[in-house]
Amino acid sequence: MKTYTKQQLALRNGQDKPEIWVAYKGLIYDVSASRLWKNGKHYEHWAGQDLTDELIDAPHTSEVFKKFQPIGLLKN
Repeated sequence: MKTYTKQQLALRNGQDKPEIWVAYKGLIYDVSASRLWKNGKHYEHWAGQDLTDELIDAPHTSEVFKKFQPIGLLKN
């Protein structure tokens, strides 16, 4: 699996490039096909970033990531 930097992830925010990506626990997911991430925003969360620390405030668990295939690793 390819490794991406935080800067590369940030470009996949639904604004700068057509891909909409988010990271969770070191894995990057392509959420472009999700209607809930249209334009790179999902409620108060923005695409192109690591959502690991933000999941605590979400009304769902990490099980939601099972809907998406991981496409890369987030480089620390």
